[in-house]
Amino acid sequence: MKNKINAYKICIIALAVVINYIGGQIALMLKLPIYLDSMGTFITAALLGPIWGMLPNLLSGLILGLTIDVYSLYYAPVGILLGFITGLVCRKGMPKKFMIFPAAVIITLPTSIISALITAHLFGGITSSGSSIIVQLMTKAGIGLTISCFVVQFITDYIDRIICMFVASRVIKLLPSDIKKQVVTRFQKI
Repeated sequence: MKNKINAYKICIIALAVVINYIGGQIALMLKLPIYLDSMGTFITAALLGPIWGMLPNLLSGLILGLTIDVYSLYYAPVGILLGFITGLVCRKGMPKKFMIFPAAVIITLPTSIISALITAHLFGGITSSGSSIIVQLMTKAGIGLTISCFVVQFITDYIDRIICMFVASRVIKLLPSDIKKQVVTRFQKI
């Protein structure tokens, strides 16, 4: 019964999409070198597991891509992978205290590789993110475009993932236990 879709799961996914959208808008408007568009994905992946965790970033990426940030469409595979890996990392609950840092590395490495390849080969290192400036500076300094994209992507993604994981763990902690019981998959414990 816990793996079937229910109103709680639909609401959590919808809320996660909104959280991703708002976080992405804040980062985009302020030209931050981090993205903040995955907090909802972390919440969903931690509560519902890897399969459900893929949905929020995919949906918010589509909405952002069709409305105001066309780059979001191209990074949909990154969001899908992020939700899946986060769900696997958080299958026994959100990492506690200092375990957030190694968990963020595990989540960040594969997604940064994909992001860097998309950024370098599709966009020449220039996207809507504030980190594009750093990529261009590194490229002009003689570091290759793909390597520059990966280094900047990994650093910004790692910081972003730590922030998202910290916020998600706090939000999950604040959820009432009856809601957690309705949504948490059987292999997880929150």
